[in-house]
Amino acid sequence: MSGPEPIHLRPATDLAERVVLPGDPHTALRVAQSLLESPLMFNHAHGLWGYTGLAADGAPLTVQSTGMGGPSTAIVVEELIGLGARTFVRIGTCGALVARLELGELVTVPEVVSRDGASAALGADPRSTADTGLTRALQAAGARPVTAISTDLFYDPRLAIADDWLAAGAEVVEMEAAALLTVARRRGACAAVLLAVVDRLDRGSRAHIDADALETAGRRLGETAFAALAADGREGSGGGEGPDGR
Repeated sequence: MSGPEPIHLRPATDLAERVVLPGDPHTALRVAQSLLESPLMFNHAHGLWGYTGLAADGAPLTVQSTGMGGPSTAIVVEELIGLGARTFVRIGTCGALVARLELGELVTVPEVVSRDGASAALGADPRSTADTGLTRALQAAGARPVTAISTDLFYDPRLAIADDWLAAGAEVVEMEAAALLTVARRRGACAAVLLAVVDRLDRGSRAHIDADALETAGRRLGETAFAALAADGREGSGGGEGPDGR
């Protein structure tokens, strides 16, 4: 799975085979400080902060921000795989399209409907699937399974688009999962998705989580992602299941 020298990432320390992928660089810093012993900065180029250190299970872990949207995520994940990363958990936020999901709730995404340009350009299937073993571990750690849809626009002017998303079976909407899962599938890596519900879009207007609850959700995302990675035990043991669930 090695590739050419990275163009956008500038590694300043070792990269772990397992990587937690927040979008926001400030979230990457907070998660690294919470999960890692003596974290060292892995990357700061292009404002994409990343850190590597030892996690509580004694194995190395990298926390690397991807930026927002599929194109940025695809670049970062492609370069991380080229540098030796093998297992990814995206942690991020989403908007709920259905009433049963509450603000602050953590969800995992066994399947994502691909409606973004990046995954389409990469030849994504209409529905992209996450790694089965990692997704099960995220569920065991407390995340509810949902179907997500990936889109390119946060401020979408199409008034009826949510109806189309619901018709496709989506329960939450976000911007990066399809690109991550498509790159991972193409490159033989393992990837899963863990999201916090921070917007409610099912009641005619957007309701957003408050700042304190958002910070709490970010901390829980990191802790839950690590719990799943530790339970999966993939790095160094050959454990877990591949991208196709085998």
